[in-house]
Amino acid sequence: MSKKQYWLMKSEPNDYSIDDLERDDVEPWDGVRNYEARNMMRDQMKVGDRAFFYHSNVKPPTIAGEMEICSEPYPDPTQFDPGSKYFDEKSSESDPRWHLVDVKFVRKFKNPVSREELKEHEDLLEMQLFKRNRLSITRVTESEYNKILKLAGL
Repeated sequence: MSKKQYWLMKSEPNDYSIDDLERDDVEPWDGVRNYEARNMMRDQMKVGDRAFFYHSNVKPPTIAGEMEICSEPYPDPTQFDPGSKYFDEKSSESDPRWHLVDVKFVRKFKNPVSREELKEHEDLLEMQLFKRNRLSITRVTESEYNKILKLAGL
């Protein structure tokens, strides 16, 4: 069995928040339209991997909770829906351009960890979040993941 991997996945809370995931329990992580992020979901994420749910485009941006990758990758259905804001006319069901994974709610943090709080810890300054800030999905090392869980009081 392959080693568990760790991720940080961003969503704007007014689009989809940790509270929405807690309510829904399992949700497809759809609408990703960046090739590098797509490749991570399609080629690297495995069932059982863990991910932080990061609320972006809010003040302050925070890691709000934790989720688990709970499906193999599959084509993002929003790319085929002309009524969706994620519709891609260049994609086809025979050759889909965009893939996603399903995520399952694990827990909401009682003490969300802000981006600024992360920057206060020297051992977190090398996080991909700070190097690839525009990317909606980034890798997190196991030691970073465990440190952030401690910061969240877990």
